[in-house]
Amino acid sequence: MRNSLLLPVLFFSFLAVGQESEIPMVLHLKIQAEIDPRTNRYSELGLERAREIEADYIILELDTYGGVLTDADDIRTRILDLDIPIYAFINRDAASAGALISIACDSIYMTSGSSIGAATVVVQDGSAAPDKYQSYMRSIMRSTAEAKGRNPTMAEAMVDEDIELDSIATEGKVLTLSVSEAIKNGFCEAEVKNIDDIMMRSGVENYEVEVFELGSSEKIISLFLNPFVSGILIMIIIGGIYFELQTPGVGFPILASVIAILLYFIPNYLNGLAANWEIVMFVLGIVLIVIEVFVIPGFGVAGVLGLVLTLGSLMLVMLNNDFFDFSFVGGDQIIISVATVSAGLLMATVLFFVGGTKMADSRFFKRIALQETQDADEGFTSKPIAESMVGKKGKSYTVLRPSGKIEIEGVVYDAYTRGNYIGQNVDVEVVSDEGTSLKVQEAT
Repeated sequence: MRNSLLLPVLFFSFLAVGQESEIPMVLHLKIQAEIDPRTNRYSELGLERAREIEADYIILELDTYGGVLTDADDIRTRILDLDIPIYAFINRDAASAGALISIACDSIYMTSGSSIGAATVVVQDGSAAPDKYQSYMRSIMRSTAEAKGRNPTMAEAMVDEDIELDSIATEGKVLTLSVSEAIKNGFCEAEVKNIDDIMMRSGVENYEVEVFELGSSEKIISLFLNPFVSGILIMIIIGGIYFELQTPGVGFPILASVIAILLYFIPNYLNGLAANWEIVMFVLGIVLIVIEVFVIPGFGVAGVLGLVLTLGSLMLVMLNNDFFDFSFVGGDQIIISVATVSAGLLMATVLFFVGGTKMADSRFFKRIALQETQDADEGFTSKPIAESMVGKKGKSYTVLRPSGKIEIEGVVYDAYTRGNYIGQNVDVEVVSDEGTSLKVQEAT
């Protein structure tokens, strides 16, 4: 009887211990740089990781002065749609776009000396953006605050300098809250030192933390976004296309160019920089250059337009513009983009003049190209006819403009003139039989 009662007690005891041993999982994300497409992708991958490991909490550590509004809005939207508790941990600054992201979180915690606010939208020179952008920022700040139960007017005052809120927001200055002001006005739960303080205030003592970092593939993608690496890729793109057009059929230059194109566009596309229209612009530019070289030889409108589209697309891909709207693109970004493409073009030009001659002497080129001279005294000849045809007469089998066919003694041969026109069935005389065609003139 005692044994029969003991078994259920032991079973439920083990079950209770098993339940208590389940340690909550906390995913720690860090945004400690400008809000841009790279930060946007980092946050997207981080939230995917949180779902993958079934995280119980997410700590988003912020120390940023803001960045691109469109990317900040993407991050904000993901956070609002999240079904996992997410806490903003402001470790010094959450300005502008950083403030918007913080307000979207379920709770906000700040370290000593931190601040939140100053969310006025600015353009590349630091001045305030047009009112349509300010209006949009005001609306999403207000709606985000409402969604999280925070004072919407105070959130709007972080954007609009005309809103007055007693002593904390005077006219002519946008609202920025210190730690004590944020706590007093419901924009911060508490002042903390670290994640342990945050979890303790949430009633969680034992937990496991995973710091989210980009994987090897994402780090490689970030590597190819480096302006120096982008310049080298641009050099290979331009150089490969040039050498392939100069020596059609070799294959290696165009293969190198295609690989460089993929390595240039794919990372930018994944990071939200390369838009579909920019890729189409690049492809159209290449098509126009090919048409200029092979269909309408010369250097006309198609060639110039092709170069403009190709180089222009390479520059635009590096800039987070909204179809030629550069309002939120920093001046330094434009300078870096232009400098990178210019450096790539310069390196490709040097490659044309210096590398071209060395390439002909390279071991690889000697394997794919004919290097020996096939001299006539060694038995090599381009004449398909053994006996001399010079002086023989016949009739033009077709019209010669200046090439065509002639008939001599019942046999039809390929022929050409010095450039003049000869009609059909006209008496002709062979003046040279070098090469694969006979050179003829009208018989006198």
